[in-house]
Amino acid sequence: MSANAEPNVVPLCDVLLVLLIIFMVLTPTVQKGFDIKLPETTQDASSTPGSLIVLTLYSGDRVDINKIQWTIADVGDELRRIYATRQDKTAFIRADARLSYYKIIELLDLAKGAGVEVLGIIPEYFTEEDIP
Repeated sequence: MSANAEPNVVPLCDVLLVLLIIFMVLTPTVQKGFDIKLPETTQDASSTPGSLIVLTLYSGDRVDINKIQWTIADVGDELRRIYATRQDKTAFIRADARLSYYKIIELLDLAKGAGVEVLGIIPEYFTEEDIP
């Protein structure tokens, strides 16, 4: 009497197929990320360089709005005044390279609270000494 023992792989295949289906259904719902807009190469007439708002954040809670100095406490009111009549609610943010990330997030929150709908980050490395 010889015993031929072969493993039954049918239950294993059933389990693997069920796991595959579960992962296929759950994966699209779990994905997280940020919505971004890539820069376009064409420039329309409504966004002239003079109409852009650039917020520059320095150490010491000083913020420049288009090269006019403000304290971080006054930025929200000034941005509300600027964006009350504007159609284009876009702003760009530059920050000193030595600042902590939470300071930049605080400025982002102030801008969003003042009515800015689209925020862009200017990706350049600078310090206060580099700015004229």
